[in-house]
Amino acid sequence: MADARVEKVVLAYSGGLDTSVILKWLQETYRCEVVTFTADIGQGEEVAPARAKAEAAGIEEIYIEDLREEFVRDFVYPMFRANAIYEGEYLLGTSIARPLIAKRLVEIANETGADAISHGATGKGNDQVRFELGAYALRPDVRIIAPWREWDLLSREKLLAYAERHGIPVEMKRDGSKSPYSMDANLLHISYEGYDLEDPWNEPAEDMWRWTVAPEQAPDRPTYIELGFAAGDIVALDGVSMSPATVLTTLNRIGGEHGIGRADIVENRYVGMKSRGCYETPGGTIMLKAHRAMESLTLDREAAHLKDELMPRYAELIYNGYWWSPEREMLQAAIDQTQGVVNGVVRLKLYKGNVLVVGRRSETDSLFDESIATFEEDRGAYDQKDATGFIRLNALRMRVAAARRR
Repeated sequence: MADARVEKVVLAYSGGLDTSVILKWLQETYRCEVVTFTADIGQGEEVAPARAKAEAAGIEEIYIEDLREEFVRDFVYPMFRANAIYEGEYLLGTSIARPLIAKRLVEIANETGADAISHGATGKGNDQVRFELGAYALRPDVRIIAPWREWDLLSREKLLAYAERHGIPVEMKRDGSKSPYSMDANLLHISYEGYDLEDPWNEPAEDMWRWTVAPEQAPDRPTYIELGFAAGDIVALDGVSMSPATVLTTLNRIGGEHGIGRADIVENRYVGMKSRGCYETPGGTIMLKAHRAMESLTLDREAAHLKDELMPRYAELIYNGYWWSPEREMLQAAIDQTQGVVNGVVRLKLYKGNVLVVGRRSETDSLFDESIATFEEDRGAYDQKDATGFIRLNALRMRVAAARRR
């Protein structure tokens, strides 16, 4: 456990119960100086109070940073160029935030001369793997302290008792209650685990959801939006240019109003267990649908199909924490090379939990040729007689095999 060689540690710090206890535990157990790092990646909670809490704990070096634009621009957007989705359902909202936090933890450790970093991920989940794989990839000699794998404070009751014993303030909601769920939020999604969700048969309570209305309570009139793409990224909404974070923030609001983006999943964690979680990803659900529609018009068939073959592997790399690996970077380079032609506008209809593509156009890169595809007279653009030889050649191996069987 404690190692005298640890003199300064950078802690990923939210100011909540877990990381507040970890801060004190690090000071008490390792007798080291603690630097706190609090990232605003769109979790929807005020991050400024973290400074006051850190100061009250005697912390002198406090980092509080707004990383929303970097998060969407450098992590979410590249992931959506790949149409990444894990096990057919999960849009990787938590997974994609961890490499950014790991990156800043290492950078701050380098800036402050710290020899260790620390995080609040438990020993049962994926996040410990994601944080630590990222940190080791960026600084191989970094020391990582994971309190949940060292201490005996393995329940909420023990954490609360430790906080009371050391005078650590624990904020509750105004009505004195606290969400029973383990939650994670950022600009891409909000997740829910634990409590009654631990039984996969239980339907989530309606009052659990925070970003989306129930589809049956959504407006009876649809909303139409147009998303403008440049090189595979959304750059405009209804003709208005927007930064990446503004795009996602706006789509979250619109999608949430229409009950879009709820998911109830049993997923396979990297550490081996199955886990049931619920997710709200309204903006991301819209983005994925729109991006695939834009690619359907502009990408070559074989490039599109190869991307779809690579996507599960790419998604698995992100889910398992390998964002900074050479194989993810290799796949990203291949994916990004395809995106130069993904330019144009997609029109979507949002209605009661559904995202419907109702139009797409690209003035410069569309591969759709109406003169060839038409069911009307094509004036010689396509010679239907050519299909005879094409079919016979493709059937040759099957005809030979069938003849031999006879």
